[in-house]
Amino acid sequence: MREGTVIRFRTIFLQPHWLQFIINELPGILLTGGCLIIGGIDAMPFANWFLAAAILLSLRLLYAFVYLRRTEYRINGEQLIMEHGVFTRKSDYLELYRIVDFNENRTLPQQICGLKSVTIYSGDRSNPKLIIPGVKNDLDLVSLIRERVEYNKQRKGIYEITNR
Repeated sequence: MREGTVIRFRTIFLQPHWLQFIINELPGILLTGGCLIIGGIDAMPFANWFLAAAILLSLRLLYAFVYLRRTEYRINGEQLIMEHGVFTRKSDYLELYRIVDFNENRTLPQQICGLKSVTIYSGDRSNPKLIIPGVKNDLDLVSLIRERVEYNKQRKGIYEITNR
C-alpha cells in the first residue's frame, strides 16, 4: 500500500438475530405460557390473577423483543456505532483504533441456533466492554473489525507496546 492511500470500507450493519430473544427470554416465555394455561382453567382458584400476571409478563416480553430488534450496530471505516432504545434512542460511539481485544462466545442454546456473541474490549472509558449478541456463526465479525482496527491504528500512528 502506498503512503497516503485511503482505503474505503463499506459500512456493516448488524442487528441481533430474533432467535437471541428466545435464548434470552426462554424462562419468561415459559412462565407466561404457564400463567396463561392456569389462568384459562375456570375451576382454578385465583385464575384471574394468573391471567393478569400473564398480561404483565407478555408486555415485558414485548418490550424486550422490540428493544432487541431496535438495537443496531454500524461499523464504518473509523467507528463502531451502537444505537439502542425503544422510547428514547441512544447512540454510543467507539473509535476503532481504541479496540484492543476480541472474544467470541457460544452458549449451548446459541450453538443450537447457529449464533454467537462477540465481545469487544477497548480503551474507551464509556464502553470498555461491548457485547454484540445474536451474531450469525458464519459471519467472521472479528476479522472484519480487526482489519479496520489495524488500518486505523496505522493511519493514526498508534502502536501497542506490550510488556512480556
